[in-house]
Amino acid sequence: MHYANKIFPGFDFILLQIVLQEIEIMNQGKTVFAQIMSLIPRYEFDKCVKRYNGNRHAIEFKCRDQFMVMSFAQFTGQDSLRSIDATLVALSFKLYSSGIKYIQRSTLAHINGTKDWRIYHDFGQILIAQARYLYRHEPSRLDVDGIVYAFDSSTMKLCLQLCPWARLHHDKGGVKMHTLLDLRGTIPTFIYLTEAAVHDSKAMSLVPVEPGNYYLMDKGYVDFKQLFLHFHRQRAFFVTRAKDNMKYEVVEEHPVDKSTGVVSDSTIRLTGLKTSRWYPD
Repeated sequence: MHYANKIFPGFDFILLQIVLQEIEIMNQGKTVFAQIMSLIPRYEFDKCVKRYNGNRHAIEFKCRDQFMVMSFAQFTGQDSLRSIDATLVALSFKLYSSGIKYIQRSTLAHINGTKDWRIYHDFGQILIAQARYLYRHEPSRLDVDGIVYAFDSSTMKLCLQLCPWARLHHDKGGVKMHTLLDLRGTIPTFIYLTEAAVHDSKAMSLVPVEPGNYYLMDKGYVDFKQLFLHFHRQRAFFVTRAKDNMKYEVVEEHPVDKSTGVVSDSTIRLTGLKTSRWYPD
């Protein structure tokens, strides 16, 4: 306990203790972490492992054990293999009741680098589908009939020494993650990774579009050719900000209640040389 306090001062150690706290009465001594992980569909996980032969050559430390350790690391905010190892050592007396096997740092690094990533991709899609189902009756925060999605990207920095393929500038590396969120519970329904230099609009054609639903995005995604072909033609709605240089003419003005914060509501027609052809309606 003293060793753990030295490594994880203050709030971080309290969080670890909560996650590994034992609930004796109702759950036969299971830790909070073990109770959370018991909700994971083991049968579906094993199917994903079998699909890609994930446990081939595995003797002591299998895909399930890797998943438990990395999930624990995520729950407790670990940011390196060293901190994961230090945490497991400091709290070794709680590992068994949490369903976690101790693994050395070098072994974990090897497994993380060699296990087929598609196992966790496929299993992640299963968990996303289950989570979305739980929120299917969640009322929308907006007064609309369809589902409201938000689409945006985030750039994640990477070390060029470890990931030379991810070069962004001469001394910087990274990848860009394009994410579609279902705002009923802010659950990611689509995630796509590209090189960090790829423009946001390049990933827009990959978004799974559902007729009658709404897609919120910033003006980095304003590509009228794709907006017309990918959203308008599929009878979906998109909401974005106009670029400062957008050329258009007002076809019709509609009345608005300015007390709601809406400044104007207009039907417009694009008049730019290219945009008028790309988005003719």
